[in-house]
Amino acid sequence: MHEVETWDSSLLLFLNEAQRWALAQGTRCDLSLLPASVRTLLAKLEITARPIVVSDDAPNIVTAIGLATTDIFKKVRDISTFVGECVLSAIRLARQPQRFRWNDCLSEMQQCGAMALPIVSLISLLVGLIMAYQAAVQLRQFGADIFVADLVGLAVVREMGPMMAAIIMAGRTGAAFAATIGNMKAGEEIDALETLGILPVDFLVMPRLVALGVMMPLLAMYANLLGVLGGMIVGAGVLDIPPSAYWVQTQSIVDLSDVFTGLTKAFAFGLLIGLSGCLRGLQAERSAAGVGRATTSAVVTAILLVIVADALFAVAFNVLGL
Repeated sequence: MHEVETWDSSLLLFLNEAQRWALAQGTRCDLSLLPASVRTLLAKLEITARPIVVSDDAPNIVTAIGLATTDIFKKVRDISTFVGECVLSAIRLARQPQRFRWNDCLSEMQQCGAMALPIVSLISLLVGLIMAYQAAVQLRQFGADIFVADLVGLAVVREMGPMMAAIIMAGRTGAAFAATIGNMKAGEEIDALETLGILPVDFLVMPRLVALGVMMPLLAMYANLLGVLGGMIVGAGVLDIPPSAYWVQTQSIVDLSDVFTGLTKAFAFGLLIGLSGCLRGLQAERSAAGVGRATTSAVVTAILLVIVADALFAVAFNVLGL
């Protein structure tokens, strides 16, 4: 071996296997006559070939609870900061409306309002049909067919109309807000706005919040109309209730307080959906995968907040007697 001047990795692998075999057989493997450079590389190969011992560095339950609590406080702080910035931006809008980006707001109104009418129409009509049919199956057993109009009217105007419109907009518009702002962050466009001294909340968030807050009550009223129409179709086709009688019965049970509660919910749902979409977009990572995760998180967050807000509204309206 003292005359060997060049070698490749196959020699090192062979010698390493020979050492392992000798160790397993209890035999000594003498490599003292090998060149020093070979022994040096072989020693490094032995170090890298040693089995990796996985240490149990998992935190105990106290540490895990502490880390989770810290993470929750951080998320609450980020949400509170963002909501505060939006409130300050709304105050600036009220004081100086001429500086607001009305063209962007009108464009967003068209996207989240008029462009959403087909899917809102389909879902609302089907929800009205399903609710009326399920009610008809039960009420016709007692000869109370006409009260299908009461059930559908109250449920749609107070609950299902705003709720279904909000869920549709959370999956459609909230995700679009998060994806748009997330892509702008990945492309460093938001950094450019901040460098120019333009607040991203004023430039990107407020036009979307105003657009969604204005259009959601209108979409909820449209969804109410389609839901009642779906119930009327079932009443005329299944229960033989004339449309005029169905409409008179609906008017007798649904009053302005019911409409007001539904529109109040719709306005709040619109703000929550806009806040969720814009917040997740601003928090997105600077990559395509980060934008995708932000979009998913925006939809989940918006739907969760809508459900929680609906429960709070139910309790509040019950206390107020509405």
